[in-house]
Amino acid sequence: MHAAVVTGFGEPGVFALTELPDPAPGPGQVAIDVSHAAVGLIDVYIRQGLYKGRAGLPQPPYVPGLEVAGTVRAVGAGVAGFRTGEPVVTLSGTGAEGGYASIAVVDAALTARLDGTGIDPAAAVAAVPNAATAYLALTEVAHLKPGERLLVHGALGGLAATFPGVARTLGAAAVVGTVRRSSLAAARASALPYDEVVAGEDLLDAVGRQRFDVVVDPVGGRLRTDSLRVMAPMGRMLLVGNASGDWEHTVPTNSLWFGSLALLGFSIGFYLPAHPEQARPATLGALEAIGQGLVDISTRTLPLAEAAEAHRLVEQGSVRGRILLAP
Repeated sequence: MHAAVVTGFGEPGVFALTELPDPAPGPGQVAIDVSHAAVGLIDVYIRQGLYKGRAGLPQPPYVPGLEVAGTVRAVGAGVAGFRTGEPVVTLSGTGAEGGYASIAVVDAALTARLDGTGIDPAAAVAAVPNAATAYLALTEVAHLKPGERLLVHGALGGLAATFPGVARTLGAAAVVGTVRRSSLAAARASALPYDEVVAGEDLLDAVGRQRFDVVVDPVGGRLRTDSLRVMAPMGRMLLVGNASGDWEHTVPTNSLWFGSLALLGFSIGFYLPAHPEQARPATLGALEAIGQGLVDISTRTLPLAEAAEAHRLVEQGSVRGRILLAP
C-alpha cells in the first residue's frame, strides 16, 4: 500500500509518500480500502510534536489519520455484520494513526456501515465522525435537555459546525455561534442552523443578557474565560479543543462555584474505545442530523501526495468544512 508517513516531528514538510506492506486485520478488526481520509487539527498537533511525550500516541515514523471512509477489504476473526466491498466510515476513537494510506485497519466496533444511508464516502467521513462526537458530547457529557440554550465557539470549524444540527435534533431551544470578526460574514451566510452568529472578540457585548446552559469550546484562551460570564446557573462548558493555540491560559476556578458552573473535558479518542457500545447510538444520532440537512458537509479533497499541503491549510484555518485526502 502507499501511505503518507510523518518522518519526524516538525513542520508539514516532514511528510514522505512511502510504499508499505499491506496490513491484515486482526481479531475484532476490519481492513478498509480507503477512498477518503479526513485531516483533523489533532493530526496537526501530533505531527508538530505537541504530544510527543504522551503515552499511547505515535512516534515517528508513523502514518497519521483517525477517520477514513471506503469499502471493506477484509474482516478479522470474530467480526460479524460486515461484508467485503460494502461502504463504511470509521468513527473517531480508532486510534491516532493509520488513515493516510490506501489501506487502513480499524476496530470493527468503531466502524459504521453506509449501505442504505444515501451518503457518499466523502460526505460521510467529513460529517459522521464529528457529528457522532457532538452527539456523545451533548448526550453523555453535557446532558443537554430539551429547551436548553447552546453557545458554540469556532462555529464554522469541522467539529463545532456539527453541534448546532445535533443540538436541534435533541430539542435545543436556541443555538448561537461565535467566530472571529474576519469570518463573521461567511458564518452568517452559511446554512448551518444557528439562530445568530457573533464575533467572539465581542462576546460579552454581542450576546447581551442572553445566558447559555451549554457552551461548546474548541477555541480556548481568553474566550474560555469570557464564556463563564454568559453561562446560566448549572451551566456546562464542553472543552473539546484549543484552536487558539494558547496552552498557558488558565480559568479562575472560583468563578465555577460562584456561578454553579462545570467545565467538562471531552476527547472522543479516549472515550469511545472505553465505551464501544456507544458507537451505534452515536452513529444513529449523527445520521439523523445529517439526514435532516442540519450538518455542513463541505469538503476539499487533495491527493494523498499533498498531505503536507493539507496540513498547512488546516494550520492556516483557511478552508471552510473539512479537508480530505484521496489515496
